[in-house]
Amino acid sequence: MKLHRSGAAGVNTFTGYGEGYVLVNGERHESSVIVLRDRVCAWDVAEFAALAEEHFAQLAAMQLEVVLLGTGPRLRFPPPQLTAPLARANIGLEVMDLQAACRTYNILVAEERKVAAALLFA
Repeated sequence: MKLHRSGAAGVNTFTGYGEGYVLVNGERHESSVIVLRDRVCAWDVAEFAALAEEHFAQLAAMQLEVVLLGTGPRLRFPPPQLTAPLARANIGLEVMDLQAACRTYNILVAEERKVAAALLFA
């Protein structure tokens, strides 16, 4: 699906997605990624089953308001002990499928919220 851009220049937004990929400002990504307003970072987690507390600690260190965890093509919830670093840092966590995370990120970043989309493809 192609998404239309309606935000400030220089801000990362999702411009499309499909099976096994997302487009950020037209650039294709096919592996786990963290998308922030001002940068896109590779996320060193291969799949949902490989999530560990350290992955959420990495997100907590980014001083965000909310993290959108896109769990691939279907919704899956990580155990609370893994997401504890976000709770300790008072950072909200919303878990959704990858496509919903892309759409929600675009809305929140347009509202100038401190948001990250942490996306898994498998």
